[in-house]
Amino acid sequence: MSTTKLPFASDYMHLCHPVILERMVATADQSHIGYGCDEVCASAKAKIREACGTPEAEIHFLIGGTQTNVVAIDAMIPPYQGVLAAATAHINVHEAGAVESAGHKVLVLPSHDGKVRAEDVERFLSTFYADETWEHMVEPGMLYITHPTELGTLYTLDELTRLSDVCHRNRLWLYLDGARLGYGLAATDTDVTLKDVARLCDAFYIGGTKVGALMGEAVVFPRPGVVKRFFTQIKRHNSLLAKGWELGMQFDVLFTGNLYFDIARHAIRMAERLKAGVRAKGIELYADSPTNQQFIILSADKAAALAEKVDCEVWARLDDGRMAIRLVTSWHTREEEVDQLLALF
Repeated sequence: MSTTKLPFASDYMHLCHPVILERMVATADQSHIGYGCDEVCASAKAKIREACGTPEAEIHFLIGGTQTNVVAIDAMIPPYQGVLAAATAHINVHEAGAVESAGHKVLVLPSHDGKVRAEDVERFLSTFYADETWEHMVEPGMLYITHPTELGTLYTLDELTRLSDVCHRNRLWLYLDGARLGYGLAATDTDVTLKDVARLCDAFYIGGTKVGALMGEAVVFPRPGVVKRFFTQIKRHNSLLAKGWELGMQFDVLFTGNLYFDIARHAIRMAERLKAGVRAKGIELYADSPTNQQFIILSADKAAALAEKVDCEVWARLDDGRMAIRLVTSWHTREEEVDQLLALF
């Protein structure tokens, strides 16, 4: 990808929020003990607990999303269990079989605009345990969801509550991939808050890599005791960063005041500006996303012409030869960049 193109391929195309960089430079001469057992990480964890409304939460910092999913899933379910997920889920499509490589089969559910429905979970479980040979099969032990989904869609509070209920009635863990959680929480008209996520899920992570951090994800277990010795599990998976304060420092900055949510709201405003402009030009949407990922449909020729000037991603190739193109805004997106993009259509 060229740095001369307009940057709409993803939300991690820029280094990090300037305040994080300033904090790193200002504290470069300070020393800290390793592996996240330092006062900087402790401060960040306290701020996250307050934001989640979970004073007893267990929190750990990891480097990236795929790594976080593999470690969390492998730590939460035994080797003979698998994880339920939408067919479009990141762990099923775009993580190169990472979860399976750790020994857990992804058990596919129907995708409804990227989301999983409680009735599909119920149906899967009913069918699974009705089979007299189920002990010869991979047993479901967890439900994996993302918020926002791969299509930028969001769960409503009612949908999330129903999923939580069906999981807990059937002794499944509910795990939420929050790589873009900030953008989901900042979306206009959403009725799901961070405290709702913490109340209804057994584990989730707060994405930093895509929401202003240099790198890093914060894994949250709202109620302690869900996983034994998660710290050791992280190291067992070769995922423990020696200079752990580098991760903690970033979340300490992001959760000082409302920075995490403020920069996420900025991305949503830019996405709404983009969507309004696209609609005004009569361009069809592939998915009606309320978050920072926007999907538009273009002819193959127009998509190719756009790619010459814009870093973007072909999301799907349609049967009629047209293409669904994903355009992503971020904490860094500027109004003039959105206007320059719209001028190309």
